[in-house]
Amino acid sequence: MGKMKNKELLRSLKFLLFSISAGIVQLISFTLLNEVAGLKEWLSYLIALCLSVLWNFTFNRKFTFRSAGNVPKAMCLAALFYVVFAPASTWLESYLAGIGWNEYLVTLVNMVLNLVLEFPYQKYVVFRNSIDTNELAKK
Repeated sequence: MGKMKNKELLRSLKFLLFSISAGIVQLISFTLLNEVAGLKEWLSYLIALCLSVLWNFTFNRKFTFRSAGNVPKAMCLAALFYVVFAPASTWLESYLAGIGWNEYLVTLVNMVLNLVLEFPYQKYVVFRNSIDTNELAKK
């Protein structure tokens, strides 16, 4: 039981670290799109979110969940999360920035929401039957 608990704790830590790296990708992208390109905050957020999602999915699939499962199926399942999350968080981004909240604070709030909601979704939906099945997991 202790070994399994440690394994899941390590998995959670990996997810957190890759999510932080994806957050850095998102913040840099958001800043460039918002400040340099001059796009609206909601559009900057949405594009940066997409870049972050691709980054996070790729690394978490390989190293956190160590999945050898069907990649297109996993990507479609991951995309379903964002069918709900992306419009809801984009609306939140636009609404809160529109009433005077700092756009970077709103982006950080959305990033935390994403982190908290995405881990259980990926673990129990996207990679449910394929965790620890890739070559890395077999070593």
